[in-house]
Amino acid sequence: MNTESQIQKPLMIGLTGGIASGKSVVARYLESLGAVLIDADQLSREVVAKGTEGLAEIAEVFGRDILTENGDLNRPALGALIFADEQKREALNSIVHPRVRAESARRIAEAPRGSVIVQDIPLLVETGQAKNFDKVLVVQAPLEERIRRMVEDRGMTRDAALSRIEAQASDAERAEVADVVLDNSTTIESLLEQVDDFWNQHVVEYLETSKTRSQGA
Repeated sequence: MNTESQIQKPLMIGLTGGIASGKSVVARYLESLGAVLIDADQLSREVVAKGTEGLAEIAEVFGRDILTENGDLNRPALGALIFADEQKREALNSIVHPRVRAESARRIAEAPRGSVIVQDIPLLVETGQAKNFDKVLVVQAPLEERIRRMVEDRGMTRDAALSRIEAQASDAERAEVADVVLDNSTTIESLLEQVDDFWNQHVVEYLETSKTRSQGA
């Protein structure tokens, strides 16, 4: 009999890491292995796109100067504003985070039964979401390497890069909630090998069990 108790619940994996740690590389690789990827950064852009209620609320709170001439969100201006002011950052989060969570929940509900769902959440630790996942993956990279990437790849100043990093949780705080810490201090190949190890140790058995239950249902 095909009952709810026989159907495997999705395996929920929370993925996080500091800015420029290499988290996006891990997210894309997990997706290539078969996971359903829900990218909080992407959703945070969608929920404040032009014409959304989210963008209207941001303009109301921060002023219409935060919009471009075309009516889009001026992200550099907003970023400079919130990373220098914790209260303003919290005000923005109170607008964006509930909408992102609602959209994440909708996509999770639509995922096939027995899915491996990876939620890529930069502020997973800061927003206290670790408890929501079966496994938490944390990507870490050396501070100076992260700063170099932000300066060379994103055109930021060193001070701006440090400001972004300091606005997030520390490596120690992320490691405290991690089931697995991925070390991105050497090569991409090494990083992906660690992802393979995680997948083989923590995901393959779940997928095999899910397949068996589906066939027996």
